[in-house]
Amino acid sequence: MKDVLDLKPEIVAANIRKIREFRNYTQDYLAAKLAISQNAYSKIELGYSKLTVERLFQIAAVLDVKVMQLIVVDHSHGVNLNQLTE
Repeated sequence: MKDVLDLKPEIVAANIRKIREFRNYTQDYLAAKLAISQNAYSKIELGYSKLTVERLFQIAAVLDVKVMQLIVVDHSHGVNLNQLTE
């Protein structure tokens, strides 16, 4: 679990963005599902907002992924999008 120990908020934010784009979801769509403004959602993806555990689980549910897929890092490529189609 070394990857989790190396966790950085900007990596989680980048993983969220990559998965959202992979799913062809807009920031507006995610914001609506999370009941926040698009601006507030944008701050999550930019790493300006600190995520609570509850919010992280909400985002994972909307993106239809496990929380671990948002926080575990493959240092060579970032989030493994191939896992999302399995």
